[in-house]
Formats: sequence, structure tokens, C-alpha cells
Amino acid sequence: MPLDAAAIGKACGGRLETGDQFCGRELERVRGAMASGTPVTVSCTLKAPLFREVAEELGAEERVAFANIRETAGWSGEAQAAGPKMAALLAAAAEPMPLPASVSFESRGVALVYGRDEVAIEAGQRLSDHLDVTVLLTRPGEVAPPRSGEIPVLKGTVRAATGHLGAFSLRVDDTALPLPSSRRRLEFGPARDGATSTCDIVVDLTGGTPLFPAHDLRSGYLRADPGDPAGVERVLFEASHLVGTFDKTRFVDFHADLCAHSRSRITGCTRCLDVCPTGAIAPAGDHVAIDPHVCAGCGSCASVCPTGAAAYAVPPADALMRRLRTLLTAFRKAGGTAPVLLVHDEAHGAPLIDALARYGDGLPADVLPFPVNEVTQVGPETIAAAFAYGAGAVRFLGRARPKHDVAALVRNAARFGGVAQALGYGPVSGGSVVSLIETDDPDALEAALADGVRGTPAPAPSGFMPDGDLRGVLRFAVSEMHHAAPQPVDRVPLDAGAPFGGLAFRTEACTLCHACVGACPTGALADDPDRPRLTFAESACVQCGLCAATCPEDVIDLVPQLDFAAWAAPRRVLKEEEPFDCVACGKPFGTRSTIERVIGRLRDRHWMFAGQAGEQRIKALMMCDTCRVSHVIDEGFDPHAAAENRPRTSEDYIRARGA
Repeated sequence: MPLDAAAIGKACGGRLETGDQFCGRELERVRGAMASGTPVTVSCTLKAPLFREVAEELGAEERVAFANIRETAGWSGEAQAAGPKMAALLAAAAEPMPLPASVSFESRGVALVYGRDEVAIEAGQRLSDHLDVTVLLTRPGEVAPPRSGEIPVLKGTVRAATGHLGAFSLRVDDTALPLPSSRRRLEFGPARDGATSTCDIVVDLTGGTPLFPAHDLRSGYLRADPGDPAGVERVLFEASHLVGTFDKTRFVDFHADLCAHSRSRITGCTRCLDVCPTGAIAPAGDHVAIDPHVCAGCGSCASVCPTGAAAYAVPPADALMRRLRTLLTAFRKAGGTAPVLLVHDEAHGAPLIDALARYGDGLPADVLPFPVNEVTQVGPETIAAAFAYGAGAVRFLGRARPKHDVAALVRNAARFGGVAQALGYGPVSGGSVVSLIETDDPDALEAALADGVRGTPAPAPSGFMPDGDLRGVLRFAVSEMHHAAPQPVDRVPLDAGAPFGGLAFRTEACTLCHACVGACPTGALADDPDRPRLTFAESACVQCGLCAATCPEDVIDLVPQLDFAAWAAPRRVLKEEEPFDCVACGKPFGTRSTIERVIGRLRDRHWMFAGQAGEQRIKALMMCDTCRVSHVIDEGFDPHAAAENRPRTSEDYIRARGA
């Protein structure tokens, strides 16, 4: 493959060394580079194990990175023009990525084999040498009794299941023990409902409805069709090895204080609950809770979370976007323009790209592959940043039969494809610059990339450095997408459910009770400690709807949109009124309109506020809470003192009867 050393050196900086066989006769040159103490990027992944071995010998593991510029760039029908791409891939590979945290599973090997017939009994017998097995048969028919009772065999039907590897809990109905006298078929004794079974591993051989959503992603839950001997064998082999301690990546960092799920038992944002395929997310008071043992790492929750409460950690959003920034900046420095960003995962996308390189024409020179853990983890911040940094289009490469639900990804792609078009990045009509390619065929991938729309890049791409929490990165990326746009506009309408927007506020009906302020989880709505005033910052609004649901006057409606002018402006005053000053101490304690309205409704309409004594009570309404207490005590107000309002007692009824 051709190698444009000038373009690579121009974009990557540092010292560029080229050779013919770094993994063979020139290995000592690699050893010398790694021993120098400086970071080293190796442009080959085929012999990565060898290079890692050398790095370990020299204590340089943390300073060595790898980039594949052969299958992704050099092996292509457009290889002569791939110099900028090679530079970009090498520069991006050198960007450090933090290691994620992990959670542990502990399995003691207690297994439940759940089936219908002899297949389950045989499976239990075969696993008994490795695991502590119980067989549970649901609605068994003509099942021959086992020759020996070395493993327990019971009858029962699982009605509910929770948990994961090492911590399953099953609610079982119709539970019964087998009768030892069973002859031709298993007979069972009296049955009961509501039994509970706990185990570390569940082997489901019923062939019926799975016990869990996204069952193939549930650790410790193994399922096979009993009519598929090969499938049963695979499950038994896997189950026999599930004893001990196992580590799993903690895919999502969750910050409960940022969650906008609920306030005061009023439900607001449910975006993560709506998209989680495994049931790992559940309400937990004012926020949700994410079980890291059940989470399968699709990242959909993080891609739709408007506040950053659920943030993907493999890698964190700011680290991923720093790599994106480096990729697109290096491509531009090396002479490239308007690249197509191809977001893919390693498990599916990387082999497909390799196959296209080996057996087809390879990726076009303007297509930059961008690997992530799961394509469904990518949220609007990454799409917006890609255009701000100079991309001409964004493509997501998914499976023909997705492992994870891609509905959230499709919504984000459509939403920001529309935003890009409105800002001049895309064509007025004829396709979107943001799209999803779902295929397992490298030829289909090649055709989709060739036919895909290329948009207009930013005339002066941004170089902003992403840093901070997810919501901050998101706001910055969207703002920079607008600043760098070919044809910027002040406002872009969005679809319902978008995490950006403003409020339609009926000012005249608002009483400034500030219930909305107490409900707002992001501080978008705020009061003023010095005067009756309600302000709004549109850039902080996540359209959770808690303010609208909480408002007692029903004066708030959500308006999904990107109003860039409002984002750049100071907080907007929604309503402001003249304060009412305490007639005793002069401290403002409410709005003049509210106090006067209350006094007007009570004067001469309620016996407590009528006449000369009533005027003193009305005076109490004109005081702050501190002065009001003192005034009531000094005046000796007693609402029960008036004869017409005194409550009747038992003595009154006794006297009335005696009279």
C-alpha cells in the first residue's frame, strides 16, 4: 500500500519512522523507540501481541498505542488519496482512553435446570459433576422417572424472575415433589403456589418464552431449544464453567443528584426507562437506579439522558470526543476535507471493514472509521461535535439483526440530521447527512457508503476541547455546531421528546408560587431571593416536564426546539411583580397582587375579618411570618372565641337535651 509520509508527519507531529518489517528484522528499531521513554504509536495491529510483549519487557505498556492503517486505509481502491486518513487514524490512536471500572459476580455453582421433559433431566445429570443442580419441570407430560435420585427433580412453573449470575430469585407456582412410587411416568404430590427459589445459574430448556427481557444479555441465564442438540451442548458447556468470581465492565456512571425522573411523586423524565432493553433501570424515588450487574452496556440510557445523570463510561463522553477532535483535526491538517465519520463497534464493524478491504475495494479515502464499544452509546453530543469539527456526514454501522435496540439511535440520528440540514450542513432535500447502515454484508456497506449523502463542511471548523460532565459537553458541542455552521439560523424546531427546548408561559395566570422552581432538576427555572421574580435559562432546560406537571395554575407548556439566540442570552425573566412589604418591619414577603387579592376576598366575606376586630386580623395578613406570629399573640386572636363559630361539644348536646 502507498504511504504518504509527508501528510502523516505534517498532521501527527513527533518523529515518523518507516520500515519494511518492524515485526521481524527491524524489531530492534521498535525496541529502541519504546525504550526512549516517549509515547509510541505502532501502525500495525496484526503483530500487536509481539509488540505488546516487547513493551512489557521494557515497562512501556502504558506508552504504546496501536492503529490499523492497512485494512482501514491502505488496502483501498482510493489508497493513493488516503494519506490524510492514515494521519488521522494514527493521531487518534495516540489519544489516551481511561480504563473503565468493573463489578464482580460471585457464583457458587448452584444451578436450576428448567425444562419440560427428559432433556432437562439428562442435562441436570450431566451438569451434576460440576454444579449443584436442581431440575424443575413445568407442566410435564409423559416423563419417565429417572433411575436414581441423585439430583432433585421437582414440578413447578416460574411466574417471575429477577437477578443475575450469582443472585437469581424465582417465584414458582404449582410446585410439587415427585412421588417415589412413580412407575411408568413421574407422578407428583400436592402442589402449592408462591414458592421462591434462589440460585446462581439458570439453564432454560423449556423452549418457551424467555424469563427475562433481552435474555441473551443476562449474565448467568442460559437458554436453548430442547430440540436443538447442538444448542443444548453449548449451553451445558458454558454453564459448567460458571463457578467462581467473574468481573464485568461497569458501563454506566450514574449520578442520582442529576436525575430528572421525579419530584414530589410527580413523574418527569422516563427516557432511560423507555429505552433500557434489559430491565436494568428502575424507579427509585426522585431518581432511577441502574443495576450494573444487569446492564448489558448498550449505552442507550446515556444517549438519551438529558441531564448527564447516566453517562457512558467506556470511554467517558469527554474522552471519546477528544479522540474525535484529534481524528478530524489531523485529517484537516493533512489536507483532507469534509470526511464521512463511520461510527462502528469492534465486534461487528471492524471485521466487516476488514472483509471489505481484503475482498473488495476497501473504504473510500474520505471515510474515517471511528470505533466505539457500542454504536448505541453515541448521543447527540458526538453527532453535533462531528459537524463542528468539520465532518461532512455521520454514518452508524449496525448489524442486520441488532444485538441492542437501535430505536434511540435512530431518533438521535434523525433529530440531528434535521438540525444539520437546518444549519446548512446537509442538502435541502435528497437524503440525510446522518444515517444508520444496518448490514452484515461488506458489499452492501460499500454500496451504502458510495451512495450516501456528503454534506457541506463547516467553513471554519471548531477546535473546542471537550471537558466536564455530559450535559456540559453536550451544550458546548451543540453551541459550537451552530457557531461553525455554513448557514446558521437562530432557531430549529425539534420533535416532541427532544432534550432541548423552551417554555410557553402564560404570564398573566402565574401567581409566582415557585412550585416549578422547586420541581426543576437542572436550575433552568429559578427564583430571586430579593424580589418576586421567576427566570428561565433555556440552555439548561431538558424538557422533563416536571415544571408543567407541578404548576398548580397550569400555565406552562413545553416547546421542543434549539433556540441558539436564547442559549447565548442571559436568563430570561418570565414574570416579575412588585413585592409586598411587611407593614410591621418592612421586609418584602410576597407579591402585592397576591396579598391584595387575598385581602379583597376575605374582607366583609368571612366573619373573622368583618368589623373592627376583623381589621386587626386583616392587618396580620399584611405581615411577614415572624411579625404575624407576634401580632396574633399580642392581640389574643382566638378563632373559637366567637359564639357563631364555636364548635359544638358533648356538653352542648347534653344541655340541649335537658332543656
